[in-house]
Amino acid sequence: MIKKAFGSTKPKDIVVDLMTFDRLLTKPVIHLIYWAGLALVALGLFAVLGGTVGIAMREEMPWGIFLAIPFLIGGLLFLVAALLLWRSFCEFYVAIFRISDDLRALRAVTEGTKPVAAEPVANPIFTAPVDTPAAETGETDVLENPFTAPKKAD
Repeated sequence: MIKKAFGSTKPKDIVVDLMTFDRLLTKPVIHLIYWAGLALVALGLFAVLGGTVGIAMREEMPWGIFLAIPFLIGGLLFLVAALLLWRSFCEFYVAIFRISDDLRALRAVTEGTKPVAAEPVANPIFTAPVDTPAAETGETDVLENPFTAPKKAD
C-alpha cells in the first residue's frame, strides 16, 4: 500500500514527497474517509430505529404506532439522502485528484520528462477472435461501427 501511495518504499522518497507536495495523499486516504462516513450513516440508521421503537413504546398502543411510522419513513429517507450526498462528495474529491494527476502527466509530456504514474489504469480494448463465423463470411459486426456499417440488401 505504501508503494502504491508513494511510488517508492524508501524513507527518503516518502519524506521528500510529503514535504514537497509532489504526490497527493488524499487519493489513497479518501477510501478510509468514505468507509468512516458509511459507518456514521449506519449509526444513524440504528438511531432512527431506536427512536422509532422509543416513540412507539412511549405512547399508548394505537397512537404510538401512528406516530412512529412517519418518524421511521422520514428517518430512512434522510439516511438515503445522506448516503447519496456522502458518496457524491467523496467521488467529487476523487475526480478532482484524478484531474490533478492528468494535469501532472500533461505537464510532464509537454516538458519532455517522464510522467509520474499514480496508479495504472486499465483500458481494455476488445478484439474479436479471427475464427468467428462473421470473420469467415466477411460480414462486419454492427456493434463495431453501427453508423457506417453497410446494410444488407434483402
